[in-house]
Amino acid sequence: MMRFMKRVRFLLNVRRSVPFLVDFFRSKEVSLYRKVLSVALVGGYFWLPFDLIPDVFILFGIVDDLAVFAFVLQLIVKMAPEELQHRYELKK
Repeated sequence: MMRFMKRVRFLLNVRRSVPFLVDFFRSKEVSLYRKVLSVALVGGYFWLPFDLIPDVFILFGIVDDLAVFAFVLQLIVKMAPEELQHRYELKK
């Protein structure tokens, strides 16, 4: 649970998460399959015509989108090589 909370704080800190994502996609240690899967998950969620909670409910709809986006970013962190996770202090 503590690792999850640490990763959520990391994802909400844009100054640290953007460089991590850049390094993730530039890394030769990450397979092309994992890179494509990451982009497909993020893009697929936003391009699909349905939501878990419709955006008509303004606050809950946005929170729903952010939760799914954070979940996908959590998966990206798990797919990252350990060296990259250690560099950004995501794993101890």
